[in-house]
This record gives sequence, C-alpha cells and structure tokens, in this order.
Amino acid sequence: MQMPKQLTDLLKATSRSFYLTLRVLPAAVRPQIGLAYLLARTTDTIADTEILPVAQRLEALQKLRERILGQNSALLNFGALAQSQGLPAEKLLLEKTEESLALLQTLSAADLKLVREVLTTITSGQEMDLRRFGQLAKSGASATGQQIIALETAAELDDYTYRVAGCVGEFWTKICRAQLFPNARLDEKQFITDGIRFGKGLQLVNILRDLPADLKNGRCYLPTQRLDEAKLFPETLLSPANAQKFLPLFHEYLDKAESHLAAGWRYTNTLPFGEFRLRLACAWPVLLGIKTIEKLRAASVTELQQRLKVSRGEVRGIIFRSLLASPFPMAWRKLYLPDAKAVDSSGNLA
Repeated sequence: MQMPKQLTDLLKATSRSFYLTLRVLPAAVRPQIGLAYLLARTTDTIADTEILPVAQRLEALQKLRERILGQNSALLNFGALAQSQGLPAEKLLLEKTEESLALLQTLSAADLKLVREVLTTITSGQEMDLRRFGQLAKSGASATGQQIIALETAAELDDYTYRVAGCVGEFWTKICRAQLFPNARLDEKQFITDGIRFGKGLQLVNILRDLPADLKNGRCYLPTQRLDEAKLFPETLLSPANAQKFLPLFHEYLDKAESHLAAGWRYTNTLPFGEFRLRLACAWPVLLGIKTIEKLRAASVTELQQRLKVSRGEVRGIIFRSLLASPFPMAWRKLYLPDAKAVDSSGNLA
C-alpha cells in the first residue's frame, strides 16, 4: 500500500509530533498506522466541531463508522462540517474523507480487521464523550464556568483513556508484531498490557496538561470520587486558594501517568533490538511525555493555566540524543531512568 502524497501531506499538517513518529516507522507498518491515524483524526474533528449540534455530530460519526466497517457504501459528504473548521488542515481532512476511506481497500484482510477494530473503539469513546458532555451545549454553558460536568469514578477515567488511546497501543502492538517480528519470543500478555498502558499514559498526560482548557469548556476528567475525597469542586479546582488541596491530588495523577509511561518504556525495550526504527518511534512519545510531566510537576496552579508545552528545542534534543544512543544498549537504557515508584504492575490510583 502506498499512501498518496496529498494524504501524507495531510498527516503532516494535522499532527507535527505524530508525523515525526510516522516518518521513522518501518515501511512495513507505516501506511496502515498512518491511515488509522488519519481516519481517527477525521472522527476526532467531527466530534470536536462544537458549532454543530451534538445529535448531528453523532449521526456523522455513525455514518463514518459504518463506512469504515463496510456496512454502508453511500458516499459521505462532510462539506457542511468542513466549512465549520477553523484550521485549513482539518477542513481538508473532512473534504478528503472518501479518499482516506478508499485506502482501506488496499489493506490485507488481517490489517483491515485491526484498523477497523481500533477505529470502532476510538469512535465509541468519542461518542461516549459527546453524550456525557452533550448537555453542556443544550444548557448553553460556556467558558464562564457556569456548569462543569465531571466524570464520576476512576473506572470511568480508565475506560475513557483505554477507548481513545489504550486501544491504539493494543492495535500498534498487534500490527507491528504480525508484520515485523512474528517469531520473536516474548511474554505476549505482558507485551500487550504494556502497549495498552503506554497509550493510556500518553492520554492521561494530555488530560492533565489540558485540564485548565477543559474546565473552561465545562469538562472535568478528574472524577468527582477523588475530588470529593479532597474536598474539591470542579468549578474552583484551579483557584489559588485551593492549591494546597489540589496540587497533591494533581501530582498523584502525574504519578499514575508516569507509571503508565514507565510501562511504555519497558514496552519499548521489549522490542527486538534490531527494530531500531520502531524503538525510536516508541521512545520519542515516552520521553516527550516524561518531559511534559516534569514541567507539570514543577508548575504552580497559576503556571498550569498557561498550558505548558515541551519546546521545539527540547523535542529536537530528545530526538538527537535518542539517535546517538540507539546503537548502544547501555546508553539507550539511560535515556529514561524512572523513579522506583513509577514502575509497578498496574498503574492503579486508589
């Protein structure tokens, strides 16, 4: 399968960080993973088009999922959705949906099955999110903080991180295993478990980094179960007056994210050492995630509201150091030496 240049350019435009990973991936898995990402970004763009009613977005997601699964052959026209996009790349993404869908027919039966499975799980998470927070649009709640809906339990947060990211780790693991090292001896169950935790960790980092923006939009992914224990409310979560109660809880979630990423690093080092391109593609998100956690951990409540990011210079430094270390096992393993507390078997947060 050869992805058309226009769609490759679209991948680059919609995610610079993932495009770095995509470029370094081995050619045997690059098209399948790139196409899965492209379609996932399409569903995500539909789900995030807040100018349109929730019911309309749910209908569009259902139609796209039916096309992905081969349950419907009716051509999709997302012209109205495309016109609602503020970013040119996302507008083009929706306009090129049919071209992306056509590439599904170029996949092998085994690869197609995996791509369909992961996209079905991702869209289920997006639909769940729309239904959970859909009443915000109905009530007219906005960035003023008039109404904030929070997840209720730790199980809901874990389920959400699996649906939108953990399942990607599982997909990535299965397709790379089948295409690149089918005969390698490893603990299959642990390998898949670590792949799932890898994805969950990256998503949890995003949730913690984006907490201020989500609160302004009436969403809180930190469950009320934990907020109640800390005597905190979503509406005043980031008030400086609550810093002494909020920051310890926030740091517990950073610990959990770091624990998941430690599993991701273990996953990276489980890969056959000869798969250096794949190891780099896995190492970069882990190391960038850890760097983001470091910044979040050092920030005050006020600084957290600035949406801290890893700079381009820091990204280049991580890539450069990993490239230098990749031929040398000892140097490679020293790229990330997690704290003992970060390495556990489950990543559970009580």
